[in-house]
Amino acid sequence: MGNRKESDVKTPSPLTLITALVTGMIAISFAPILVRYSDAPVSVQGMYRMLFTVILMLPWGIKYIKQIRLISVKDWLLLSVAGFFLALHFLLWMESVNYTSIASSTIILALEPVFVMIGAYFVFNDRPGKAAVIGLFIALIGACCIGSGDIGISRSAFIGDVLSLLGALAVAVNMLVAKRILSRVPSYLYSLIVFTFTFVFFAAYNFTVNIPVSGYPAKEWFVFLLLAIVPTVFGHMIFNWLLQYVKATTVSMTVFAEPVGASLLGVWLFQEYISDFQIIGGLGIIIGLVMYLRSEQQQQKSSKSTVQLEG
Repeated sequence: MGNRKESDVKTPSPLTLITALVTGMIAISFAPILVRYSDAPVSVQGMYRMLFTVILMLPWGIKYIKQIRLISVKDWLLLSVAGFFLALHFLLWMESVNYTSIASSTIILALEPVFVMIGAYFVFNDRPGKAAVIGLFIALIGACCIGSGDIGISRSAFIGDVLSLLGALAVAVNMLVAKRILSRVPSYLYSLIVFTFTFVFFAAYNFTVNIPVSGYPAKEWFVFLLLAIVPTVFGHMIFNWLLQYVKATTVSMTVFAEPVGASLLGVWLFQEYISDFQIIGGLGIIIGLVMYLRSEQQQQKSSKSTVQLEG
């Protein structure tokens, strides 16, 4: 499938991009809450989360049928790789919620931008500005403050931390692959195919390790459906769409909002305690995110001005 011309892709307004970014940030905050509510194995949660997402997407995906035939063998391979790492991310991170607190699990996941920034530097030669790097580290310091009350306290918490860290690395690889292929494949079609691959990998995993995929109560099926609608359709799909217009590191920075929202929901729904350090850390995350996004916006304006002068 040939590269789409830049002129063929209409860039949405800044308000539209910000609204989409905020919507995605709020949606993903509900992911650990829903995982905690379920008693089913995380691989089953992940499998039905992807299955229901694909079913919900299919009616609007029919118009892309002709474009499927234009996808190259190389891009199909990349799509399968993206699906594998997304499945790995869900498997590792969702399991971490069962070992450690919601705050710690989501905080460790917030290290994702570090991996994305390093990967983007080597893969895309994407060099972030100094202000962006400073904002990133401020947000990371804030993330450490939020998780400081729980990380390393017990063996269970340590296992959860490691699982979440590996999950962050997996989703960073997924985002870098997405950034590479979204210049050739529409975001909706990309999401539909990758989510299908993710479902297949989960189904294969459950079959291989003999995990039952049926016989669950109605409550579990409702949670599976909510996992598909809230953090997936209104979270991951929106982020995939945003990758067409902003840097991979910018989208990955949104994970800093998840610990804040998820931790507050954890306090409300599960009475999980949040310390003063965690509150301060949440403010640090917001400050760091604002610094990064402002630096990103200024860098994009500067690049456009340079292109116009050269033209």
